[in-house]
Amino acid sequence: MYTNDPKAVVKRFNYEVIRDGNRESFEALMAPDFVNWSAPSEATRGAETMWATFASVLRPAIAGLEVHIHEQLCDGDKVTTRKSISGKHVGTLLGAAATGENISIDVIDIVRIRDGQYVEHWGVNTLAAVVARLHKQ
Repeated sequence: MYTNDPKAVVKRFNYEVIRDGNRESFEALMAPDFVNWSAPSEATRGAETMWATFASVLRPAIAGLEVHIHEQLCDGDKVTTRKSISGKHVGTLLGAAATGENISIDVIDIVRIRDGQYVEHWGVNTLAAVVARLHKQ
């Protein structure tokens, strides 16, 4: 049984969608009018681009992908989450060839929830710094 509690919705997304790659959960958790304000341009602000980041960028490059939620704060319909995404770098990640080393990407994001679904997302992460370090290996 799922709940519409904003923090629980965000936890479900992180574990079922990001960690497990569950497309059915992704579709259930994304509002039709979802906007990712952290995306680089209007053309990439929809839900499918977010799915592609997990399914085509992170999951193929990181074996044993885990999401560790360190802290969550809820203010009305917005949830701020401080987390890390980690695993073993086994595939090309944004041009960085596999190194076999354990990597961790730190993330802070804010998600607005409506009726148990993601409506808006803002976030910052250390992916670029991790990739830059991998390129130096």
